[in-house]
Amino acid sequence: MKRIAPMVALSMAFAAPVLAKPAAVDVTRFHTAQTLPRLKGAAVIVEAAPGSDPASLEHRVWLDAVQRELFASGFGSATPGAADAIAEVMVERQVLKRERQRGPVSVGVGGSTGSYGGGVGLGLGFNLGGGPKDQVATRLSVRIRDRRTGEALWEGRAETRENAKAKEAAPAVAAPRLAHALFSGFPGTSGETITLK
Repeated sequence: MKRIAPMVALSMAFAAPVLAKPAAVDVTRFHTAQTLPRLKGAAVIVEAAPGSDPASLEHRVWLDAVQRELFASGFGSATPGAADAIAEVMVERQVLKRERQRGPVSVGVGGSTGSYGGGVGLGLGFNLGGGPKDQVATRLSVRIRDRRTGEALWEGRAETRENAKAKEAAPAVAAPRLAHALFSGFPGTSGETITLK
């Protein structure tokens, strides 16, 4: 049994959960050479995009996150009637259900002590794989348009998928993370998709 105990402890160590890193964020932005000069130093207000619920407390978290990043990117603030541009924010979140499966890995431990055929055996099974986990797919989309003409001046989206149970899947954590990724290096290269880890 003295020989078996260390092997059991080692097997349990393999079965311990591994801390997962936050998922990468894919970011894509669109703009033109004609619209960029009109964005420089513009005063902007942030609103929920058409089809969103402006009264939703959860959506407010996303609006605030976008507003902070806009100010950090050099935009000014103004009252709705005096703003140069409007940033429309759309958030799409979907839970992706995965079929539960039995883990493919099992661990067996065996040992023999004494002589004349005396022996001790121990078999252990661990579900190390855990099967596929449910995921939350989140997309943050922002369109900045001219308040007077309605013309789109800049558009961008940031997308990620997280384990549904991960703290990064919660709106309070996902909103500032995706907003920061979306406006990182603003305005970005038009039409290019980059992955931020």
